[in-house]
Amino acid sequence: MSRFYSVGKNRNHYDSLSLLPFKLSRSKIDLFLNCPRCFYLDRKLGVSQPPGFPFSLNSAVDKLLKKEFDIHRAKSESHPLMKTYGIDAIPYRHDRIDDWRDHKRGIRYHDPESNFEVFGAIDDVWVNPSGELHIVDYKSTSKDGKVSLDADWQIGYKRQMEIYQWLFHKNNFKVSPTGYFVYCNGSTDRQAFDGKLEFDIDIISYQGNFDWVRDVLGEIKKCLDNSNLPLSNPDCDYCLYRSASRKLELNS
Repeated sequence: MSRFYSVGKNRNHYDSLSLLPFKLSRSKIDLFLNCPRCFYLDRKLGVSQPPGFPFSLNSAVDKLLKKEFDIHRAKSESHPLMKTYGIDAIPYRHDRIDDWRDHKRGIRYHDPESNFEVFGAIDDVWVNPSGELHIVDYKSTSKDGKVSLDADWQIGYKRQMEIYQWLFHKNNFKVSPTGYFVYCNGSTDRQAFDGKLEFDIDIISYQGNFDWVRDVLGEIKKCLDNSNLPLSNPDCDYCLYRSASRKLELNS
């Protein structure tokens, strides 16, 4: 078996005859929305896309941000960035915060209609004086100019936020539709590296709407229960590659 992709069914792949809840991560929901065929190959037939290589610098930024906000969480006080942006909230203290951040555990909800156990790992949660929770996601990049959420490919960021909001809502938390992206932009206009990378940090608010999640879970259920491969997204790079290579192999 290649270390770059898995082949063959195991307990993580869908079995329509099983009565056990099927675990469905936030990222796999996004995969379905990006390309139903790639999703079906992955979750039902056991053929996964080659994984991307880890972004170690992004992970380091995430870890340091969590440590920084945890200092203020322990004191039940607002972070200076929140004050700068006029956000009336503090980091949320809860005994399950570490579970929610853990990619193997995360926050979970068993949807009885689809029998999916949907889960995802959040970066942070803030709470306002009304007791509403704001879901927070950390992002890091390095680009010229101000960061934003205006690019078409950033729809994945927005869906990610909305699935987290839906998960907390389903776990009976009072969730604000306003989420926040703490966006770190690595500066390249310094005169020298000097062994450190400096970031400009912005907080971007986003008004989420998770009404679509219920319908998409129904679509995923139908997709997995079908014995036929679904159509691919015409713009899916993986499907285009498979199609082109198959044609060449058959004609060689």
